[in-house]
Amino acid sequence: MKYARLLAIAAMTGATLLATGCAVVRGQETAGAYVDDAAITTAIKAKFADDPIVSAAAISVETLNGTVQLSGFAKSVAEKNQAEMIARGQRNVRSVRNDIVLRP
Repeated sequence: MKYARLLAIAAMTGATLLATGCAVVRGQETAGAYVDDAAITTAIKAKFADDPIVSAAAISVETLNGTVQLSGFAKSVAEKNQAEMIARGQRNVRSVRNDIVLRP
């Protein structure tokens, strides 16, 4: 009887993990989504580093569920727009929030 109860609890726990995608709390990213977001962020940062207009050191990139948030400082409107264009062109990006501030 004791083993049957433990087996039932283990089965319920496994079913719950499978149904939620291993997320601990509702709304929390799954491990797969986290890996996708990290890949998006890395790819965008690499493109920033290769771009002659965008300063990769001055602009931060964060991604959550395919939404990219850009923040930091740009020297010009052209740099701000170029950073957003690079982010929007990345595969699997759902939307971009451009919070880059222009330096005076």
